[in-house]
Amino acid sequence: MKKASLLFVILGTVSSLRGQAQNAAAPTRVGIIHIQNAIMATRDGQKAAGDLNAKIEPKRKELESRQNAIAALQQELNKGSNTMAEEKRLQMTREIDQKTKSLTRASEDAQAELEQDQNRILNELGQRVMVVIEKYARENGYSLILDVSSQQTPVLYAANGTDLTKDIVELYDKNAPPPAPATAKPVVPLPSAAKPPALPPATKKQPGTVK
Repeated sequence: MKKASLLFVILGTVSSLRGQAQNAAAPTRVGIIHIQNAIMATRDGQKAAGDLNAKIEPKRKELESRQNAIAALQQELNKGSNTMAEEKRLQMTREIDQKTKSLTRASEDAQAELEQDQNRILNELGQRVMVVIEKYARENGYSLILDVSSQQTPVLYAANGTDLTKDIVELYDKNAPPPAPATAKPVVPLPSAAKPPALPPATKKQPGTVK
């Protein structure tokens, strides 16, 4: 009976030691990463940004040209509002309003397309970066890595040395095939549409004034 009791004690001790060993071996390090910065800092991210800039540059120039044309009409209307015939003034005002509404729609469509392309790039490259993050976490004993670029993970404090963004970028580029050369430029936002101009005050008619 005593031998059986002793055996149970030994087995319990071994089981306890195994549990302690497993707990000791479990990764406990915590790190943070700015995932969007990491994605766009990789060579693939820089190339994608360059390609996207080249794609939207013609549209940006078109919108800027239309915006400048509206500004020129507005300036002409402001300068001639005191001497311009009422019919001409109203005609120019309607033209400016129509052009402004058209520019607003075109800008919104272009912005939506730009955001769609940006999200596609982030999703595609993000999946590849996640593979690198998982590999890095396993090999370096990290149990948790938080994305500080997301408002859903508010990090109130992070000690120096916990930001892994640079390490992940370097590891990604080290294992990724070199892409074709591209100029690394941030994606430039499209010009915003001009606001509809205010209607200039109507001029008082003088005797003998022709409409």
